[in-house]
Amino acid sequence: MLVLLWEALVRLFEVESWLLPAPTEIAVALAKDWPILFYHMRITVYEALIGFVFSVVLAFLLAGLMDSLPLLRQAIYPLLVTSQTVPIISVAPLFLIWFGYGLLPKVLVVVLVCFFPVVVSFLQGLAVVDPELIDLLRSMGASRLLIFRLAKLPAALPTFFSGLKIAATYSIMGAVIGEWLGAEAGLGYFMTLSQRSFLTARLFAIIVVITVLSLALFKVIELLERALTPWTRWQEES
Repeated sequence: MLVLLWEALVRLFEVESWLLPAPTEIAVALAKDWPILFYHMRITVYEALIGFVFSVVLAFLLAGLMDSLPLLRQAIYPLLVTSQTVPIISVAPLFLIWFGYGLLPKVLVVVLVCFFPVVVSFLQGLAVVDPELIDLLRSMGASRLLIFRLAKLPAALPTFFSGLKIAATYSIMGAVIGEWLGAEAGLGYFMTLSQRSFLTARLFAIIVVITVLSLALFKVIELLERALTPWTRWQEES
């Protein structure tokens, strides 16, 4: 309904396409430019996935250490929170100065964007494990690693996946931000070229692609969550 209203208003008031294209013009641009859009999309997805996977592994390990070592948590957690007060857009140019215009600075931007929600959500999940269950396992001679695997990890998986879903949607955005500041390919680079040429319909087409990619990654994480945490679904149905 909103799309139809958009189309009607643009046609009725004869809005210039460079200012606000109609949805049909965006669809035409998407179809016309799809081959080059697909080329740039593959590069952005590649950067986003590498940064996302690296941030998840790093967050998983750090959260596990912080949960096991309270002093480490007290030292690092305030730094993690403080790091989120620094805008990513202001840090990214430093990565370009230090690491050039290759893959690494884009991956680092994605890591910065994705790392915090994953580590915080996983750490919160590890903290809500039933202490009586942990005491029971300790009384049976279970090691820290075994307690983590049998009690803490299953209890923390729902919140862990909540952080993953947030990070997955941010990963594409992080890659695009990195490409805005300096790149030779990618959706962010293609968006900059389109903006400079006032190809607004193409800009909207790129936004559509970015949105669909973010939603697709969110759905993949959601499916993984359903497969790896079936007990949460049983609790919802009961």
